[in-house]
Amino acid sequence: MNVLMLLKPKETVKYIYENNTLRQGLEKMRAHSYTAIPVISDDGKYVGTVSEGDFLYYIVDLRNNAITEKEKHRVSDIIRREFNPAVKIDVSMDELLRRAVHQNFVPVVDDWGTFIGIVTRQDIIKHFIDAPSPPQA
Repeated sequence: MNVLMLLKPKETVKYIYENNTLRQGLEKMRAHSYTAIPVISDDGKYVGTVSEGDFLYYIVDLRNNAITEKEKHRVSDIIRREFNPAVKIDVSMDELLRRAVHQNFVPVVDDWGTFIGIVTRQDIIKHFIDAPSPPQA
């Protein structure tokens, strides 16, 4: 099966830009009740994923909870680039499942690293549940 059959395209996915302020990122996550969200560059490349914890730890380290302080810092200041790496569209279903064990969604990029969407853990699990069983001997 091709990953494109499970893909939620970029146009239907919420994401933030790496140059958004912490405040903008937090507000978008809160508005959509997300615990993690993809981050892309201005030119559409996948940069990484940030989680609520990333925001929390950064804000705690700032030791300043003023809203104006959150407008001085960018999402790029908190992103862990190795967290939730993207896959390409030719990824195997087994690899998708391995990735989904660790995160609610798997980001998908094209051959140039451009973010094209996500595959959710829920959709991957449904695929494996609905897949026909192999014939038994």
